[in-house]
Amino acid sequence: MFGGQQPILVLSQNTKRESGRKVQLENINAGKAIADVIRTCLGPQAMLKMLMDPMGGIVMTNDGNAILREITVQHPAAKSMIEIARTQDEEVGDGTTSVIVLAGEMLAAAEPFLQQQIHPTVIIRAYREALEDIIKHLQTDLSVPLDVNNKEKMAEVVKACVGTKFIGKWSDLAVKIALDAVQTVALNENGRLEVDIKRYAKVEKIPGGSIDESSVLKGVMLNKDVTHPKMRRYIENPRIVLLDCSLEYKKGESQTNVEIIGEQDFTRMLQIEEEFVQRICSDIIAVKPDIVFTEKGVSDLAQHYLLKAGITAIRRLRKTDNLRIARACGATIVNRTEELTEKDVGTGAGLLKSRKSAMNTSHL
Repeated sequence: MFGGQQPILVLSQNTKRESGRKVQLENINAGKAIADVIRTCLGPQAMLKMLMDPMGGIVMTNDGNAILREITVQHPAAKSMIEIARTQDEEVGDGTTSVIVLAGEMLAAAEPFLQQQIHPTVIIRAYREALEDIIKHLQTDLSVPLDVNNKEKMAEVVKACVGTKFIGKWSDLAVKIALDAVQTVALNENGRLEVDIKRYAKVEKIPGGSIDESSVLKGVMLNKDVTHPKMRRYIENPRIVLLDCSLEYKKGESQTNVEIIGEQDFTRMLQIEEEFVQRICSDIIAVKPDIVFTEKGVSDLAQHYLLKAGITAIRRLRKTDNLRIARACGATIVNRTEELTEKDVGTGAGLLKSRKSAMNTSHL
């Protein structure tokens, strides 16, 4: 392209450029095709779709967003329909199939008017007026006041949502879990109700067992076990210390050369390592905790000193889990044991309990 000239586009010989009414009708047909894909997933007699991902895994679902997420399309109108389902899932969390089927029917209803040479803006204006009338009708005639504290009525609403899903067989359990979870993540702060799912809710999947064992835990669950088999696994009203440092001897950042002349030098080197571990354990013992959580490792020697002091240690936590524990018990995550003080100890937890699951793995 030269200065002041129009850009030159080089296209394939098979490329076609279309415009006008024909393109509008093709867009409508593409939207209707997407709606037809998931139409059978709507209603009490909904059927499941069997999907195969690129890795060969098979998923069965009747969730509209999950199905459309696995579909690869090139048509811009079809992509817009899939984007509608994604937006519905993010904003509402349900109704993805309904919104796609409704959008497909609205496009189908507009097709005859386009064929009658009615301008699209006129059709859009009519749809907007219909939307205002529908909202007004919903608010005045169809809506039913609902007390969120009435668990029986709330259960009926939730059951209507999960009844057509794959989990409908366990609908009573799903309804109970959903209501308990919503009450857990809903916080009333400064007179304003805030629902924060990402900060206050987490789904932990444990292999083995049955679906009937699923429950809502008002606390923090970790797929971890204590570092030493003799450490306590059941502690009431524990004092908790959270660390972001290792309870091991610090090795050199790069290659370290040590010159040993005699046997006493080797003994002294081991003694220095032991003194270092003993010092960091003394810093922890000084604040008298019951449990120590760390995101790094715990050496055998540190386990020995902590066990002698009656302290339970949990190692290699994820950062997100450490932050959740901090919110739950009021502790402060400390980067160096020398900086530990009484105000860093968390005392807001009521119980620490470890138990084994069906797959013989321990969970806190």
